[in-house]
Amino acid sequence: MAAFTSIALHYTSTPSLQHLVPSLEGTLDHNSCWFRVRSHKFIGQRLHSHNIARGLKIQSAATKEAKSPAEEDWRVKREKLLEKRVRSVEPKEALRLQKENKFVILDVRPEAEFKEAHPPGAINVQIYRLIKEWTAWDIARRAAFAFFGIFAGTEENPEFIKIVESKLDKNAKIIVACSSGGTMKPSQNLPEGQQSRSLIAAYLLVLNGFTNVFYLEGGLSAWFKEGLPTVSEE
Repeated sequence: MAAFTSIALHYTSTPSLQHLVPSLEGTLDHNSCWFRVRSHKFIGQRLHSHNIARGLKIQSAATKEAKSPAEEDWRVKREKLLEKRVRSVEPKEALRLQKENKFVILDVRPEAEFKEAHPPGAINVQIYRLIKEWTAWDIARRAAFAFFGIFAGTEENPEFIKIVESKLDKNAKIIVACSSGGTMKPSQNLPEGQQSRSLIAAYLLVLNGFTNVFYLEGGLSAWFKEGLPTVSEE
């Protein structure tokens, strides 16, 4: 799962305005978004930057807060996960551990996906949730997601750890699962592996004192593909 998406759109206006080259730039992630329309005009050897037609500048008035732990760079998270010996578990092995060794499958997908299908006995605590508030900042974020065709924008769940702590002991044996799973195993195309919701959740868990954390290799898509037991709450 990519943590953010960036865009840059450049175009030339009508012939009479070819000296103006406006650009639309934006950044979108779970906690921030901004857009700015600008143009540059060359006069002699000097470059002048200015806003173009009124109403075309769209920028959040809020200032982005410092990174939360979930927003840390993947390199930082991966190093901590390796330090804490967080490792992957294949779906069939996860099922056996759940049945024989009291492992708990922690499904961090959105609640709607969990209700549609999940492993029996799994616990759902979503790592990201639908944007709830309606402050100017949240409205701007919704607009940014909508710009990319995403009409169910999400944000980091600030109560994730609190909810997990209410359900599981710090020494519980936890297998974190999301849709895709991600990986810490290096490959030619991904020398540092691939981040995912389950690995972000695992990172937050070990930062908060959970001592037996694993993640589901291949995610729940692999679990379903292998035809392992599944229940639905729909």
